Amino acid sequence: MNKTALSLAIVTLIPTVANAQDEGELVDFYGKANVALQSADEGDGSVTDVQSNASRLGVKGEIALTESIKGIYRMEYEVDMDGDTEDTFSQRNIYAGLEGGFGQVIAGKFDTPLKVAQKKVDLFNDLEGDIKSLITKSDNREADSFQYTTPSFAGFKASAAYISHKDAVIGYEDLGLNEAGDEILREITRENGVSVSIAYDNNGVYLAYAVDQDVEENDRDVQRFVAQYNLGPLQVGALFEDQEKADGSNQDGWMGSVAYKVEQWTLKAQYGQSDIVKEDGKTYSLGVDYKFNSAAKVFGFYTDESADAGYDRSYAGIGAEYKF
Repeated sequence: MNKTALSLAIVTLIPTVANAQDEGELVDFYGKANVALQSADEGDGSVTDVQSNASRLGVKGEIALTESIKGIYRMEYEVDMDGDTEDTFSQRNIYAGLEGGFGQVIAGKFDTPLKVAQKKVDLFNDLEGDIKSLITKSDNREADSFQYTTPSFAGFKASAAYISHKDAVIGYEDLGLNEAGDEILREITRENGVSVSIAYDNNGVYLAYAVDQDVEENDRDVQRFVAQYNLGPLQVGALFEDQEKADGSNQDGWMGSVAYKVEQWTLKAQYGQSDIVKEDGKTYSLGVDYKFNSAAKVFGFYTDESADAGYDRSYAGIGAEYKF
């Protein structure tokens, strides 16, 4: 989308949203600004610059259709606050659907159930220590998705998403020559994907199992196991993931995290190993947050990454996050 047109659309929408709220409709204009001053050493010397960490603007809401069913929607865009890219806005979760006693049905572009299953285990989400940097390739947000989520039953909830890849042609198979000597090619099309998760979340205990089939590429199957436990100021979490490729080979990765709150401070540590992104990948992160209130915090972090073939990187930064 043209960034100027999108900017004008958002500005135009703000008074409309405000009026809708005055009239009692459930409409919410929201956002998050997360910016850090960061020093990065990626093997060619240290570089210090400003990073926008998944800052976003969005509109979400619900409309009562009957006494027990409501329409829901979300339109969310990432905002490039450091000006490093030509496109100021890029799509995040965008969908519409229905919600009621039967559960929830949505269609559009959104995080897969496997991605959502990680919950809050990744303490450095959207920073350089994010698990998608070196632990996994499966934190996907897929377009043309249709998803059903059950209601919660005694803490158990399941989600299943169907992802259409529209039979996109990804290659050709050479079948040899015909009688005229012309090459015969067969189209190889993209298989549609499926992502499913089941989770238990009750009394500080969270357990989840999720699978992806043909989401990232044809014949790639992914399994993810997640556990998180909260007890007072302490949170511990772990994630294990296994990927099977079309040739039958397997790659896996795991990570663990711990956070401890002391009044307005949160101390964080995370470590992981994986062969999924890079061979023999290892990563650890240390961080501290100071929370002024539910809408504002400052933070600092340090992340170290290493892998085979001389891959060695480190990052350190301080930043601020504001939610509205």
